[in-house]
Amino acid sequence: MLNYQKYKRVPVLDYKERQWPNKEIQKAPIWCSVDLRDGNQALIEPMVVEEKLEFFNLLVKLGFKEIEIGFPSASQLEYDFLRTLVDRKMIPDDVRVQILCQCRQHLIDKSFEAIKGIKNVVFHIYNSTSTLQRDVVFHMNREEIKQIAIEGTKMVKEGAKNFDGNLWLEYSPESFTGTEMDFALEVCEAVKEVWQPTVERPIIFNLPATVEMNTPNVYADQIEWMSTHFTEREKIILSIHPHNDRGCGVAATELALLAGADRVEGTLFGNGERTGNVDILNVAYNMFSQGINPELNIENVNEIIEVTERCTKMGVPPRHPYAGKLVFTAFSGSHQDAISKGMQALHERNSTIWEVPYLPIDPSDVGREYEPLVRINSQSGKGGVAFVLEQYYGFKLPKEMHKELADKIQAMSEAQGEVSPEQIMDTFRNMYINAKEPLHFRKARIEDISDDQGEYDTKVLLTYTDHGEEKVIEGFGNGPIDAVKHGLRQQSGFRTKLTMYHEHALTLGSDSQAASYIELVNSDTGASAYGVGISSNINRSSFRAIFSALNRLFYPETQDM
Repeated sequence: MLNYQKYKRVPVLDYKERQWPNKEIQKAPIWCSVDLRDGNQALIEPMVVEEKLEFFNLLVKLGFKEIEIGFPSASQLEYDFLRTLVDRKMIPDDVRVQILCQCRQHLIDKSFEAIKGIKNVVFHIYNSTSTLQRDVVFHMNREEIKQIAIEGTKMVKEGAKNFDGNLWLEYSPESFTGTEMDFALEVCEAVKEVWQPTVERPIIFNLPATVEMNTPNVYADQIEWMSTHFTEREKIILSIHPHNDRGCGVAATELALLAGADRVEGTLFGNGERTGNVDILNVAYNMFSQGINPELNIENVNEIIEVTERCTKMGVPPRHPYAGKLVFTAFSGSHQDAISKGMQALHERNSTIWEVPYLPIDPSDVGREYEPLVRINSQSGKGGVAFVLEQYYGFKLPKEMHKELADKIQAMSEAQGEVSPEQIMDTFRNMYINAKEPLHFRKARIEDISDDQGEYDTKVLLTYTDHGEEKVIEGFGNGPIDAVKHGLRQQSGFRTKLTMYHEHALTLGSDSQAASYIELVNSDTGASAYGVGISSNINRSSFRAIFSALNRLFYPETQDM
């Protein structure tokens, strides 16, 4: 049994004045990617310089205006990467690069050396303020911890006097979620007093869930409490940096935005220490799905995946929100049917608003295709098979035919697992379209005899082969199909009733083809069979459907049923 008693509950904030539950997210925050620092340091095989350069270009292309590029005072590799960005003039004028640095003079001096020549920089300093780390790591009291932050701020302020670019200060009370709120506020206010921000040049206070320690609502309470207790709030950009230790990084981020956060630090697909940072793409796509502009260029998730996986050597899980290979699929039969009907309704209503069951967004909006929407396995229903046929191949299978084909596909899936669209089409073709023997339609001539004052208005002269023997019938009826039925009955004795007929165009244009679907019932036995025919001529497609049904009805032993 799990020894749950060795753990203690993390206390919640007594904050009855909270307002965030009544709010809605209205706009995108300031996004800051920390992929090249927090994400990179968590890789089994950290990126080399050229990989980091490619990743940086991706982030710029995606529209990030703030990008943390590393810890240049920590290693020569980090330093060289930053200088390569400068030397190759890869940093756009509208992008702020962010560097991280501890509150130590020699590291701050090295960092200023590294950022020389950059137009816009966020200088990010930090020190841990949590009760646990004060006790077991630093052996310092609150005043000593606060003094570290104050001295670090003074060092950056002094160094900034000789910096030619635009410099913003960011301060993080690391392990904020494990810090007493009054102390976190005290430290931040002390930093602000030293830095003296303005409305035009605000200070960034980053309040990280360095370790996610409680439910997302607690983090939201902490963020709102800080936001409402800061003095000179208009001179502050309140930033958050959630990790995902409890699997709630996205929820914590969204609630923190409701609580007053202005800025979000995170990574693509949530790469980062331990369980990772918050996935910025997940949060951005969530906004997008609610009709909010995420203010990122994330229309092609496949490109983002390709570059990220290649540079980080980390795969995107198949169930990852919005990006996974399986997220726009439906294995359940009822889900497949609902998707099919939803897509049909969307088309028929010509709606500009996306509303399709089980698909929160249109896959094409993120560069995905409709082809993977429905996947077929032993749990799939009849609607899914029909949907695949329509989406991949244009065949609008009548509802009456759904079960027969679906039963065949289900039997296949039980034997082999998932059935591909190609296999579904091959089965459909073999069952119906290729049911051309032993009765094989060859050609026909149709004559309108409506002026003859007779019982029928159509005459058909049709040639076919019966077990290889050529035969010709002359049939009369009310329309071509009726005429062929009568002719076949008189010549060969096939007594049938037509109980279903559908047709539609498969493609548009001069080379368009028509598909015809027919159900014939044996008048003597009551047995029935479906037939399908395709042709560039609608009459020929219906004649082929008749012969397909006849072969399946009277010669089932020769067919792939």
